[in-house]
This record gives sequence, C-alpha cells and structure tokens, in this order.
Amino acid sequence: MYEQLQSLNAITINFNEAGIHTINIVLAFIMFGVALGLRPSMFKEVFSKPKSITTGLFLQWIGLPAITFLLILLMYRWIPPMIALGMILVASCPGGNISNFMSSFSKGNTELSISMTAVSTCTATFITPINFAFWGKMYTNLLDRREAIDIPELTISFWPMFWQVLILLGIPIILGMLFTHWCPKWAEKLKKPMQVSSLFFFLAMIVISFSQNFTLFIQHIWYVFFIVLIHNFAALSLGYSGAALMKLPRRDRRSLTIETGIQNSGLGLVLLFNPNIFPQEGLGGMLFVTAWWGIWHIISGLTIATIFRRKPLQDEAA
Repeated sequence: MYEQLQSLNAITINFNEAGIHTINIVLAFIMFGVALGLRPSMFKEVFSKPKSITTGLFLQWIGLPAITFLLILLMYRWIPPMIALGMILVASCPGGNISNFMSSFSKGNTELSISMTAVSTCTATFITPINFAFWGKMYTNLLDRREAIDIPELTISFWPMFWQVLILLGIPIILGMLFTHWCPKWAEKLKKPMQVSSLFFFLAMIVISFSQNFTLFIQHIWYVFFIVLIHNFAALSLGYSGAALMKLPRRDRRSLTIETGIQNSGLGLVLLFNPNIFPQEGLGGMLFVTAWWGIWHIISGLTIATIFRRKPLQDEAA
C-alpha cells in the first residue's frame, strides 16, 4: 500500500494558467455568495453566549489539526509523506460553506454554523498558513532520512500562502458584506441561488482540476479512499464528542459536528496549484487527498445531516 500511494507523487496534473485563473474565480465567487448571508446581528446573537462558538473554533483551529497529526502518526508505516501533508493541508483549511446548508437541514443551529464559517473563513488568512507551517514542519522533522529523500523540494512558507488566502477569501467576503449592506434586497434575492449553486461550482472546480487527467483520477483514487474516509470520520467524531463534552445544546452539537467535518478543500486545491507556494511536481498525493476530501465530505455531511434530521431534538440542555 505504501508503494502504491507513493507512486501518486509522480503523477503530473496538466493544468495551464487559464485553468488556474478559472478555479480562482470560482472560489472567489463561492466566498462572495457566503458573505451574502452574513449580518452583523448574527455575530451579536452568537457571541452573546460564546461557549458554543468558542468550542467550535477551538475544535476546528486546534483540535482537527492535532487529531490529524495523531492519525498520521498512527498510520506512519502505511502512508507516505505527501499523503500525510495533504491531510494536514485539508485540516488547516477553514470550514466549507456547504456546512451552513447541511446544518440547517439537520435542524441544527444555523446561526452558529454561519458564524463559525464566517469567522473561520475570515481568520483563515492567518490560521491556515500558521497551522500548515506548524504541523507540516513538525511532521517533516519526524521523518527519517529514507522517507525525506522521497519528498519533493518543499518549503513551507507562511507569507505566500497568507497573501493567496487573503486574495481568495478576504476580498470576496468583504465585497459580499458591502454588497449586502448597500443592496440588501438584491443580496436577499441572490443569497439562496448562490449558496445552492456553490455546491455545483465546487464540483465543477474538481472537474476542471482533473479534466485532462480523469483516467488517472479514476485509476488512483481508490488508494486514498479509505484514508480520507477515516480522516473525515475522525473530524466528524471530534466535532460531536467535543460539543458533548462541553455539554452544549443538542442543536449546537449538530452544527459543530458538521462544521468540524466539512472543510474548504477547494481552497486547498487552489493553494496547491499556486507555484509560488508549492512546487508543481511531486504533489500527486496531496492533490488526490485534497480533491477526494472535497467530494467525500459532501457525501458524509449529507448522510450525518439526514441522520440528525430524523432524530428528534430532546432535552436542549442535555
């Protein structure tokens, strides 16, 4: 298994400059749509009782990267370095915007979900580069010489990633909130169509990324299927158990479960395709983990949301 996963690194994803610009625009459009649903009053309501959102952000910012690192150590003998770094990159990304729809569908606390997505997205400019640099360097420092040879020349730099995240997330979020402030009626009309279409835009981004390599994607995706399944299950479990440990209301537990298990892997893909951040050769393992996570978390998220929806909310304080 190790050798098969290691062979993914040699796969070259044919991606031209026009394709890179396309997925950058798609991600920015998705983030603009997220901002249309944001209101200052939402933050006020959630932060007036900050226990739930503080717990959720702790689980997402610190808990998820930490448990990812633990999983990597447990699977040390079976997964090569680039697969492990792909897992760390996904865990370092902010929450995905489709989590808001899933939280609502599960009868969770939608306001909490939206607030968590907004805060984690806005702070991703700092949190994503810091987490990836910290956990990535900790992991590479643990590798022995034999494995280190297999890693392509990779400098985990903070600032190039910082500026890329700022442009892709920060600016669209600000523009979206300004549009909502100045054109509230139009924002309300556009909010639902854009949020629903964001799912299809994300899938389109995956298709664009691998359109010239679809056969390779199908041939090799099975190698990372179970790794992503275990990783995502750990994330969902962390969200629920952390919220239960803090004795949060059941509606909040549902939202925190989904928020912790749904990551903006589209941002991870965009970062991987930026030559100023990552070398453009030898990243096959990272690309496959990030891309498949983006597809799988839609399946797992909708599944857990459906289970929650069918289960009656009992004692809110339990």
